[in-house]
Amino acid sequence: MSDELDTRAIPGEEPDRLVDELGHAAARVRAEARSELGITGQEDARPLRHVLREERVSVYPLFALSTLALVNIFFIYAFAVLTPDISRSLGIGVGTFAAINALDTFAIALSPLPMAWLSQRKARRAMLCIVTGIGWSVITIYAGFVTGFGALFFVLVFDGLTTGSALALHRPLLMDTYPPGARVRVLSAYSATDVGFALVLAPLFVALLSSVFSLTWRGIFVILGVLSLLGALLALRLRDPGYGRFDTQRVRSKVHEEHGEAAAEPDDDTQLRFFEIVRRLLLIPTVRRLAMGFFVLGVFQIPFQTFLSFFLDEKWGLGTTARGLFFAFIAFVGMLALLLYAKKGEKIFSKDPARTLALAGYQLALAVAAITLAALVPTLAGVLVLFSIGSALSVLLFPALYSVLLSIVEARWRAHLQALLGIYLSMGGLFGALFLGGIDKRFGIVGAMVALLIPGVWGALLISSARSLVMRDLDRMIDHVVEEEEIKRIHSSGGRLPMLSCRGVDFSYGKLQVLFGVDFTVDDGEMVALLGVNGAGKSTLLKAVSGIGLPTGGTIRFRGQDVTYLDAERRLRLGITQVPGGRAVFPPLSVVDNLRVYGYALGRGERGLDRAIDRCFEAFPRLDERRNQLASTLSGGEQQMLGLCKALILEPRLLLIDELSLGLAPVIVSQLLDMVREINASGTAIVLVEQSVNIALQAARHAYFMERGQIRFDGPSDELLERGDLLRAVFLRGATEGVAG
Repeated sequence: MSDELDTRAIPGEEPDRLVDELGHAAARVRAEARSELGITGQEDARPLRHVLREERVSVYPLFALSTLALVNIFFIYAFAVLTPDISRSLGIGVGTFAAINALDTFAIALSPLPMAWLSQRKARRAMLCIVTGIGWSVITIYAGFVTGFGALFFVLVFDGLTTGSALALHRPLLMDTYPPGARVRVLSAYSATDVGFALVLAPLFVALLSSVFSLTWRGIFVILGVLSLLGALLALRLRDPGYGRFDTQRVRSKVHEEHGEAAAEPDDDTQLRFFEIVRRLLLIPTVRRLAMGFFVLGVFQIPFQTFLSFFLDEKWGLGTTARGLFFAFIAFVGMLALLLYAKKGEKIFSKDPARTLALAGYQLALAVAAITLAALVPTLAGVLVLFSIGSALSVLLFPALYSVLLSIVEARWRAHLQALLGIYLSMGGLFGALFLGGIDKRFGIVGAMVALLIPGVWGALLISSARSLVMRDLDRMIDHVVEEEEIKRIHSSGGRLPMLSCRGVDFSYGKLQVLFGVDFTVDDGEMVALLGVNGAGKSTLLKAVSGIGLPTGGTIRFRGQDVTYLDAERRLRLGITQVPGGRAVFPPLSVVDNLRVYGYALGRGERGLDRAIDRCFEAFPRLDERRNQLASTLSGGEQQMLGLCKALILEPRLLLIDELSLGLAPVIVSQLLDMVREINASGTAIVLVEQSVNIALQAARHAYFMERGQIRFDGPSDELLERGDLLRAVFLRGATEGVAG
C-alpha cells in the first residue's frame, strides 16, 4: 500500500477520521487483494507445475483427497448400477428406491454440518476426512450382507452420514492447500476423479466382477469395500495447512508487512459461532442465489442417475454388465471434458469470475437439452452420444461454481458453505425424486427423463443471473478482511476508534430496503440523539446495532470488534443493551421478576443482583411501591421506568433507548430524562431515538437526523435547528421553545 493509514492518534483525537480512513485503506489494497485471490483481470494461466514448484506444494494432497473421493464414489455409483438387481433380490420397487436414494442424499447433506462445526475453530479437516473414509469403507463391506429393506435403509443412511465429510471438507481443504493460480485446475482434477475415474472404474469393476467372476451384487459390495479401505489408508499422510494460507492470510499480511507486524488471530469474543456463520453466509447475495441454483441442480441431477439406470433397463433391456459399460463410457467422456476445461476455466476465472457463472449457465442449458433429446432418440447409439454430451456439460458446473463460491467467503467459513450447498442439493434431490416419481407413474420412465428439462432450464437461469452479484460480494469480503487488520494496527499503535462505528449499513425487510448506506458513530461516554419522522429508519438502525435484526450490507463495530452478525445475546454480554419503546418489559411478570430476568441475562450472582435491584428502587420509588405488581398493570411511564432499570442492572457500555417519551406526560418524561443523564454520567454511552426534537436536544449535544433510511445531518444539536430543509415547522417550533426554556 502506497498511502499509510495514520494511527498515531491520541485519545480524543478525531476517532471519526480514523473510521473514514478504513474505507480508503480497503480501496487501496482491493486490486492487489483480488490478485491474491487469483483474479488478475487477465486471461492467463501459468503452467501448473511452475505454480506448484514456486509455492512448494506437492500433488500428494490432491492425490490423497482424490483417492478418498474415488473410494467414496465406489459405493454410490456401484449401487446406482446394481439397483435393478438389488430391487429384484429384495423386492423393492423403483419409486421406493428413488425415495431411499433421496434420503441417502439428505443424510449426506446433514453430515457436513457437524464436520464444519468440528473444524471451524481448529484445522483438523485432514483427520476428519481419513476417519470418515475408513467408516464408509466398513459400511460398504456390510452392504453385501443386507437381507431386507430395513438393513438397506440403514446402510444407505450410515453411508450418507460418513460420506458427507467429503462434501464439506475436501474442496475447502484443496482451496487452502493450493494457491489461487492453480485452484480451478486442481478442483477440475478432483472432480475428474470424483466424477470421471470413479464413474469409469466403479461401473467397469462391477461389470468385470459380474461377468468374469460371476459375482452377485453382494460379493461386489464386499470386494469394493475392501478396496475402499485400502484407498483410505493411502491418505494417512494428509495434513491440514490451516485456513486461508494462500489468500485471506496473505491479504491480512499485506496490511501489516510495511510495518513489520504479524497478523493477529481474530478475537474470540466476536468470532462468529456455527449458526451465526450459517446465517451470515445466507445473507451474501451470490451465495443466496447460487444456493437456489444448487437446489434446482439437485432436482435435475440426483434422481437422474437412478432413473437413467431404470431407463436403460426398461426401454433398452441392458443388463448389469451393459449398464456398467454405459455408465463407464459417459463418465469417461465427462472426465475428459473436465481435464480439457481445467486450463480454460482457470483463464476465465482469472479474467472475471462473472464470466465463469455465465458460462456455467449456458453449459447447464445445453446439458438439459442433450439429456432430454437422449430420452427421445430411437437408437441406442444416439442415446449414448447425447447422454455423454449432457453428462459432460453438467459435470463441468461443479469446479466452476465452487471456484467462485469458495473464493468470496472467509476461509474459515468454506466448510460451512459446502455444507449449506449440500443441503440445498439434497433437498432438491428429495423434491426431484417425488416430482419425477409421480411423472414416472403417469407417463412412464421416458416421460420422467423428458421432465428433467423443467428444473434444468430453471437452474441455468438462476446460475447465470448470479454473475451480476459476484464481484461486489468478493470486494465486500476483501474490505472486511482489510478493515479487521487496519483496526488491529490502530489499536496496537495507540489510536482510538469510536465505541460504536456503523459503516455503509444497509437493511431490508424482505425485498423492502429500509436503510441505505448508513454511517453512524458513537464515542465513549457520549450521548447522541437520533432524530427523524416515523418510517425514517431510526428503530431499524437500533435493531441492527443491538442484533435484533441483521443488516444486508455494511459493518457494525463495537470497540473495534466486528459485531455485524453476532447474536443479540452475545452483544448483550459485550455491553450493548436496548430499551425498546413501549415494549421494554415482560407483561406477565412482576416488577421484581422483570428486574431479576435482566440480571439473569448476564448470569449475575444473587447478592450482586439484589444490590442492583435495590439501586433501581432507590432511583424509582414508585416501582418499589409496585414491586410485586404485574408489569402489564403499570402505567406507561412506570413501564418506561422499569425498562430503564435494565441499564441500572446490566451496566452496559452502550445503551440504546427507542422512543423514551412515547405517549408519556411531560412530568414523567422529565423524570426519565434525569435518569438517562445519570446513566450517561456514570460512563455509559447512550443513543436516544426520538421524534421530538425538544426532548432530544434537552439531553444530547450531538444529533443525527434520518430521512428515508439515510443520515441527512450529523453534527452539534444546536446546528440542527438551523436546517429548515430537514426539520418540519412543527419540530422547529417545539425545539425552539425547548432550547429557550
